Amino acid sequence: TSEMLQKICMRNLVRKYCRGVTAERKVQLQQKAVASAVFRGKKEGYLQSINQPFLDTRLKENDINPKVLQLIHGEKIKYVTSVIKYDRNGFKARERLLVLTQSSAYVVEVAKIKQKIDYATLKGISTSNLSDGIVVIHVPEDNKQKGDVILQCEHIFETVTKLCMLANKQNLVKVVQGSLQFRIGSGKEGTMVFTVGQEPQVFKAKNGQLTVV
Repeated sequence: TSEMLQKICMRNLVRKYCRGVTAERKVQLQQKAVASAVFRGKKEGYLQSINQPFLDTRLKENDINPKVLQLIHGEKIKYVTSVIKYDRNGFKARERLLVLTQSSAYVVEVAKIKQKIDYATLKGISTSNLSDGIVVIHVPEDNKQKGDVILQCEHIFETVTKLCMLANKQNLVKVVQGSLQFRIGSGKEGTMVFTVGQEPQVFKAKNGQLTVV
C-alpha cells in the first residue's frame, strides 16, 4: 500500500507540475527537445547551448522593410534573424535577413525578397559537425529556385531548430562531417569543405571549393 501511495503522490506531483508549466515554457521545452534530437553528440558547441533559452525571434516585424511586409502579407511571421548569405558561384558574403513564416522561408535583402522556399518543397537542411554557423537549405531543382541557400547564422542551434519545426522536417536535418554537396543551379553542384583552424573564416579555395574553418 505504501508503494501505491507513493505512485499516486508522484502522479499528482507530475500532474501539478504539468498544469503549472506556462505556454511559453512548454514551447521552449519542445524546441529544446528537438534540438537535442538533432544535435546532441553530433555538433560541436551543442552542450554549451543547452542553458541558453531560444528567443521567440531575434528581430521584430518593424525591423523588416514595409515593402517586404507587403509582399508576404497574409503569412504570419514566426522568426526573423540576421544572416550572412554566400553566393552560390563566387561565394561572396552578403548581409541578409532570414524570415520564417508558418509556411515559407524568405531570404531578404532590405526591400527585396531574394529567395522564397516553401516548406512543402524543402528537400533538406545541412550543417557541419564543427562549431561553425553554416547551414545549407536544400531546395528542389526547378525553375522557381536558383539553387540551394548557403547561410551563416550566429544562433545556429536556435535557427535550425525553428526552421525544421516550422517545416515539420526534423528528420531531414543532416549534421555532416568533412564536406557536403550543394546545388548551384542548372544541374550543377558545388562542394563545401569543413576544416579546423586557428581563426574562423569562410573563403573560396584555389580549387574552387567553399572552405569553412
